[in-house]
Amino acid sequence: MTLIDICSEAPPTVFQTQKNRNNPVTHTHTHTHTHTPEEMDFVRVVIGDVSDPQPFRILKDDHNEPRDRVEIKEETQEADEAPHTLLTPETPKRTEKASLICSHCGKSFKQKGHLEDHMNTHTGDKPYACVQCGKSFTHKGNLKDHTRIHSGERRFGCQQCGKRFTHKANLTDHSRIHTGEKPFACAQCGKSFTHATSLKTHRLSHTGERAFSCEQCGQKFLLSAHLKRHLKIHSDERPYVCSFCGKSFLWLCYFKDHQKKHAGVKAHVCVDCGAAFTRASELKMHQRIHTGEKPYSCSHCGKSFAESGNLKKHQRVHTGEKPFQCPACAGRFSQFSHLLRHVKQQSCRKITALTH
Repeated sequence: MTLIDICSEAPPTVFQTQKNRNNPVTHTHTHTHTHTPEEMDFVRVVIGDVSDPQPFRILKDDHNEPRDRVEIKEETQEADEAPHTLLTPETPKRTEKASLICSHCGKSFKQKGHLEDHMNTHTGDKPYACVQCGKSFTHKGNLKDHTRIHSGERRFGCQQCGKRFTHKANLTDHSRIHTGEKPFACAQCGKSFTHATSLKTHRLSHTGERAFSCEQCGQKFLLSAHLKRHLKIHSDERPYVCSFCGKSFLWLCYFKDHQKKHAGVKAHVCVDCGAAFTRASELKMHQRIHTGEKPYSCSHCGKSFAESGNLKKHQRVHTGEKPFQCPACAGRFSQFSHLLRHVKQQSCRKITALTH
């Protein structure tokens, strides 16, 4: 490791001391004597990796070079020693520890344990395992956060609506619903988002690539996670059952929203008109009535819509897609409402024949 190598990664720890021309460089006590540049030469000591057989380097230093680092505390695998300091009038006293530098990426750490945890990200080791479910983690802190899922502990509460969260990051994301903050902006179109994941998904819409396709119905998706979620629609699985009415749900979020209807809870309130909603998404769509926002634009004709569902319906005009089929005559329709009208008004001759 050279002086240049260390300086490129992190500020080196440096001290200056008088060099005795007849004896080796030794310095075990605080040096506070005052000398003029003409009286002495200087050496510079740079601390490196503590696992290095030579954890520091001594380089000859010109005494005319400006001095802006004046402290040292050499950290070895043995007990720490007291800091060696040389004070100048213009330099405040402070304590610095030698940095431990990752040999893979150059990132520096103050504590050996932090470096060891960081090394797991390069090796792929996950030494911290959950005793309840066996899931493993790279960092001890991640395991600690994970255990709260099993314990049900939700330490972080929203001051506006009372909703509680397991992780502080989730509370931060949630609070943006109330503040309206959208810190994640698309560099291509300027559209802003509450969550970083929403921005990531949105960026894919500019490429138009939908690489993940459902083998059962042919529907395509931008993300593999969206396809995985979609596949549950084709199964009969409905694991979440309401104890009040027996209605079952495929998704936990819909189940929770449904329970709020029984309890009469409408925690999401519009600040403009006072209308209350069970779901945050319902409030978000409602607020577009006041703002006039229409964030969903058709790539074919430029027409804009307040809701993504309305854009999807509109796009069938351009694509010619007709996903709704009459069970009696096999007629197909682009809108579900058109299929209902076809059936109710007895436009279908086969249905008319069956009912007479």
